[in-house]
Amino acid sequence: MATAPVRQRRKDARPQELLDAALALFVEKGFAATRSEEIASRAGVAKGTLYRYYPSKDELFKAMVRDNLSVHIAESAALAAQYEGAIADLLRQMMRDWWAKVGHGNAGVVCKVMMVEARNFPELARFYVDEVIQPSQALIGSLVERGIRTGEFRPVSVEATVHMLIAPMLHMLLHEHSFGAFDSCSITMGPEELLDAQMALLLHGLLADAPRT
Repeated sequence: MATAPVRQRRKDARPQELLDAALALFVEKGFAATRSEEIASRAGVAKGTLYRYYPSKDELFKAMVRDNLSVHIAESAALAAQYEGAIADLLRQMMRDWWAKVGHGNAGVVCKVMMVEARNFPELARFYVDEVIQPSQALIGSLVERGIRTGEFRPVSVEATVHMLIAPMLHMLLHEHSFGAFDSCSITMGPEELLDAQMALLLHGLLADAPRT
């Protein structure tokens, strides 16, 4: 089979190269302080080339969110739609998968950048809410509701439970991309162990004979 010319292959790879360059600069300098020409220079292209693929820095960031986060939410939703076993087991699996694909690495950095910059860029914050936060909460909420409906879970506040599931993940993510870089501040327990402890606490509580209130 004939292979694409080098120039064509380079052109096809350019959008990802621009996203990678932007992400590296956002981590180093923050979204607000990063200029488009710096992104183009880091990617080894002219500023006009950057705008050919991404008309603005905002559009580039949106593409970064879709590439690193939206795709994983869609995969989780597809998994949940086909799943027929215990919801507790599915929640455990989804939390582990989320950490493996999103919690660390590029996707986790995108989350951190948005949390830091949200107040300064309300339009991007609204996009992030619509693209990431609401779909994630809706997906987890639907699983909690499913567990209640089938009798696997007792009746609880779905909204509160969703936040209790998500909050430790965000804590781990922020630690990973901030203090976690320092050995003196690192968490000795692995993320999988922390996730297992979180799920055990949520599903069973701390009390040896928890009252059914």
